Amino acid sequence: MSITVAVDAMGGDVGLKVTVPASIQFLSQHPDVNLILVGDAAAIEAQLRASDAPLGRIRVQHAAEVVGMDEAPQLALKNKKDSSMRVAINQVKDGVAQAAVSAGNTGALMATARFVLKTLPGIDRPAIAKMMPNMKGTSCVLDLGANVDCTPEQLLQFGIMGSELVTALGHKTNPSVGLLNIGSEDIKGNQVAKLAGELLKDSGLNYYGNVEGNDIYKGTVDVVVTDGFTGNVALKTSEGLAHMIAAFLREEFTRSWWTRLCAAVAMPVLKRFKARTDSRRYNGASLLGLRGIVVKSHGGTDALGFRFALEQAYEEARSNVIGHIADRVAYHIDNLKRPDEVETH
Repeated sequence: MSITVAVDAMGGDVGLKVTVPASIQFLSQHPDVNLILVGDAAAIEAQLRASDAPLGRIRVQHAAEVVGMDEAPQLALKNKKDSSMRVAINQVKDGVAQAAVSAGNTGALMATARFVLKTLPGIDRPAIAKMMPNMKGTSCVLDLGANVDCTPEQLLQFGIMGSELVTALGHKTNPSVGLLNIGSEDIKGNQVAKLAGELLKDSGLNYYGNVEGNDIYKGTVDVVVTDGFTGNVALKTSEGLAHMIAAFLREEFTRSWWTRLCAAVAMPVLKRFKARTDSRRYNGASLLGLRGIVVKSHGGTDALGFRFALEQAYEEARSNVIGHIADRVAYHIDNLKRPDEVETH
């Protein structure tokens, strides 16, 4: 089955200089994919001609406006109906494309996608989900910033959506699900966490129980569920730690002629370490819970990173993630205990 992905070609810190090369690289690896590049048609076509692109598999859709990276989400939603971001999402709504990818303003992307596509039945709010590396492979962590405050039911919904995403992308049946908390014991956490734990325990998911922050990188579970406030803090802390470690390594290996020599000897190991921890390989966060696939790329990524975001959108479309989430949520709607029906301990 041929898959079509709509690309917000203007989004991100540098726009076309990243999105077009990434799109061409992506097409070279997937003969079953077509792309719709959305944005300034003249600029896109000029970039395509200069890049020797496979024009037979690319359609250019003009959009006259661009959402700024620091633009207020509600203003972008209200005032820029012909933005490259919105027109790309409209391709999914209209059934022309099976997925949309943007490196643009995260808040505006979420607001626009939710307005245009709406949420799936049984899903209160979409969540931002991302695959993060760990000692055993990867874990899906959600929510990473879309919902600062969450109810127990919404955390259960995140667990369902994350489980289906891991099943689709990781080809793993019955992935384990953990609830991010301040301790592993059931009595730990605030009231929302305790109620969410009870709901997850009775959900039929492969629920492991509470996990702590270090469990994300141990690979204790396949899916880590949390509210958007905590998840975003964990994500930004992880990014900061990674940058600090990289800076420390550079400082130590360039401290003297002897350490430079050691760096030369250790170069094969350092290259493998860099490849395993390269954030570009994990670029692409899914906006789960919508009636369509939308993937958010980091705004400052390069062509390699954006290509991985396209890969994620492709895999989600190919695996019918939306259909699986809808079926799983519909099942749980009939079996879900409400918070006032859950016994607290």
